[in-house]
Amino acid sequence: MRERTLIIVKPDGVERGLSDQILERFTANGFTVVQRKEMTIPRSLAEQHYAEHVNKPFFPSVVNYMTSGPVVVAILEGEDAVARARALMGPTDPAKATPGTIRGDFGESIDRNTIHGSDSAESAQREIHLFFGENPN
Repeated sequence: MRERTLIIVKPDGVERGLSDQILERFTANGFTVVQRKEMTIPRSLAEQHYAEHVNKPFFPSVVNYMTSGPVVVAILEGEDAVARARALMGPTDPAKATPGTIRGDFGESIDRNTIHGSDSAESAQREIHLFFGENPN
């Protein structure tokens, strides 16, 4: 089933100039980049994005990190986009990610793991709306 998902190349990935290379991995695997933009995430948007984690101890640090520099946000479309994108990214902890996955190749630590991806179709819809508004192309 064709669906959309949202990915964010995090500040460490943008800082190291990996954005285009990461997006090329998705397009080489059959994804279409519907929209993309570079931005610095405002604190209020980061807090909304990570709202489900508000009571977790890492919440302040993840918000601080995601607002610390430019990111690249993109809507990807493809067959089973959420599951396939997550497989390409690899586990959240780069130490557990296999070579060939984005986090396995580029992640530095669990805190600086280079990329975010929606974890479900519902999250993808919510995140796309947060970052791109009501009806992105």
